[in-house]
Amino acid sequence: MATKKTKLKKPVNRAPKSAAAGTATANPKATPDPTALSIGDLKNLSTILDVASTRGAFKANEMAGVGFLYNKLQAFLAKVAPEPKPEADATAGAPTTVNPATVGGK
Repeated sequence: MATKKTKLKKPVNRAPKSAAAGTATANPKATPDPTALSIGDLKNLSTILDVASTRGAFKANEMAGVGFLYNKLQAFLAKVAPEPKPEADATAGAPTTVNPATVGGK
């Protein structure tokens, strides 16, 4: 009697990957860098500088440096993320009304 030869598959390593290794290689944008600064963060910093200077948090000899940094930050924000312009005409997006007398062409 002839016996059938069966091919044996090589064992596959099914060990789970570590969470850090699997996330970093599968989707690099899944976890944002916690130390990165966004445009919103910079706008908040600008507001903080303004409020702190208004409340007298800085000494007179520090005001030049704070003012320089504030102006530099404002210029950067204006260059990177310009403020949206308001609409020139408030009625531009308003719905139009139709006169029923003119619809039928009569």
